[in-house]
Amino acid sequence: MAQAEMIVEQDYPWVWASHNKFKLLSGNEIPAIGLGTWKAGDAAGDVVFNAIVQDGYRHVDTAQQYAVQEEVGYGLRAAMDAGIERRDIFVTSKLWCTDMSPERVRPAFNRTLNELQLDYLDLYMIHWPFRLRDGASRPPKPGDVLDVDMKAVWKEMEKLVADKVVREIGICNFTVKKLESLLSYATIMPSVCQVEMHPGWRNDKILNTCRKYNIHVTAYSPLGSQGSQTRDLINDETVKMVAKRVSKTPGQVLIKWALQRGTSTIPKSTNPERIKENIEVFGWDLPELEFNALSSLPDQRRELDGAELFVCPEEPYKSVEELWDYE
Repeated sequence: MAQAEMIVEQDYPWVWASHNKFKLLSGNEIPAIGLGTWKAGDAAGDVVFNAIVQDGYRHVDTAQQYAVQEEVGYGLRAAMDAGIERRDIFVTSKLWCTDMSPERVRPAFNRTLNELQLDYLDLYMIHWPFRLRDGASRPPKPGDVLDVDMKAVWKEMEKLVADKVVREIGICNFTVKKLESLLSYATIMPSVCQVEMHPGWRNDKILNTCRKYNIHVTAYSPLGSQGSQTRDLINDETVKMVAKRVSKTPGQVLIKWALQRGTSTIPKSTNPERIKENIEVFGWDLPELEFNALSSLPDQRRELDGAELFVCPEEPYKSVEELWDYE
């Protein structure tokens, strides 16, 4: 958005299905806050169980590439054994790049169901719109990044819905060009587009395009990324100022900013206090002044640009700019 803007229900009636869920194109609902499991490691099972049973999370986001799906599956099973109904938990997973060919979609999906100990997924997504050779190195060598037949892959994704083993299908890390190309042949629209999105990377272009087609957006990395080479928004001075003004934590105001833009979000943590804190974002709002302050951070840039996975000196993507179709 050229100017920061508040999302209000009368402007976008599809935004809220209830105080803590968003309505999808199908009429199904996605919880506004999900538990991200990237880098959760061996703790993933206990983290998922506690988040669901103790803290009230009803959305768990995982992926084959995270290498935690078996642990997540144990956590989900334990939560259901403790009395949480399966229908009340929204489970998301993703198709990895090495399986981005039509004959590999169903086997990859079946592995995911088996690891998660489930008989259906609420949402299955294309993790990245690229195909990698089995055993591809990081960064890739020539020949590691392969051509992808997206139309054929999407057709297989649609079959999962037709067979009632997936309720929704979606996409991650798509550019506007790739999204509009997919929409030109999709029989079943993607319900959700998951992309990096936070005040340090508002990602306005894809957000506005998804609004145009009523595709729901889930923001990953809502707190930015911490580390010497990344942007730590938790310790950003503007974020801390806003948190102090509204008497909330920096993490909470970053998550609330995502919700007020009309996006769900999937903060990741294995810290019990942080996990509890991240879902305590209902019943209050960021005032317009504070929302606009967060929406005006300079130095907009991606933290997860895919370079390590897909950029190499040879074709097809020689730079991050080519990868993201920058204009």
